[in-house]
Amino acid sequence: MSSFTGLLEVHAYALLFGWVLLEQAGVPVPSVPVMLAAGTMSAAHKLHLSYALPLVVVASLIADSAWYWLGRQYGTRVMNVLCRFSLEAATCVEKTQGTVGKRGAYTLLFAKFVPGLSTMAPPIAGQARIPYWKFVVYDTIGCLIWAGSWLFAGRFFGDVAKRSNEFFGILEHFAVALVLLMVIAVTIYRLVKRHQFLVDLRGMRLEPGQLMAMIEDAKREDRELPFIVDLRHPLDILPDPRALPGAVQIGPQELKERNSVIPRDRDIVLYCTCPSEETSAKVALELRSLGILRVRPLRGGLQGWKDAGYPLEAIALG
Repeated sequence: MSSFTGLLEVHAYALLFGWVLLEQAGVPVPSVPVMLAAGTMSAAHKLHLSYALPLVVVASLIADSAWYWLGRQYGTRVMNVLCRFSLEAATCVEKTQGTVGKRGAYTLLFAKFVPGLSTMAPPIAGQARIPYWKFVVYDTIGCLIWAGSWLFAGRFFGDVAKRSNEFFGILEHFAVALVLLMVIAVTIYRLVKRHQFLVDLRGMRLEPGQLMAMIEDAKREDRELPFIVDLRHPLDILPDPRALPGAVQIGPQELKERNSVIPRDRDIVLYCTCPSEETSAKVALELRSLGILRVRPLRGGLQGWKDAGYPLEAIALG
């Protein structure tokens, strides 16, 4: 273990840079434990924060810039990929778009502290056409605040631990194991949260074929169609201004605030951008907690409906 620890100390800067770059690129490997460890190592003068901080910022900026340009070029398709593989099921495209829509580039100042938002914010900033120079300025400041907070928190812990030589010696000896344990613990926590979300979602989903049959039955029997809600953000509607037959465009927050307008006497179907329907499922669960029980997310969202070859209606853009 001591030789392995020594090897890590020699390559500490490279490990820190690579780890942060991977996380910001979308790989679910939490970098907070590694930054805390780097801060603690600086207390033993095995690493200098004056080098570590710029490295973390540069690694983040490289990954964020790549996501920015991908979001600017490909828009919703990039977010669909991120949303599909994100471990933060409850923080998806709609939430980030809403935050960026309200606060613009200011979102980047705190985005790194919010799981899910951290990775989603750069491509959505690109999709929203925030100027790149402005993106770089705010993202750099946000990265400095984020990295500085965790690195200096680790340094503070290291300085406190140094007051006891025995405790600091134990900490140094088991440093690698402690970091790995923290990384595993954070990853397991995220996986458990996602599993619980999927358990809650199971049985709620409505298949595109089932919804199409409901629409056809309603038309044949001259009944009202299911109340279909398009939860997509306006940015997602622009590239393909089409919706499900009879769908109403209402944002997630607005729908929850105005839940009195939702009919209780027929089925409510929600769909969003995410192919794994995180946003619509989350909103459906919240509406159920408000007593609206006949609400279900559409499996696959809009993309699932399109893949099944079912009809769409043009949306009149204002």
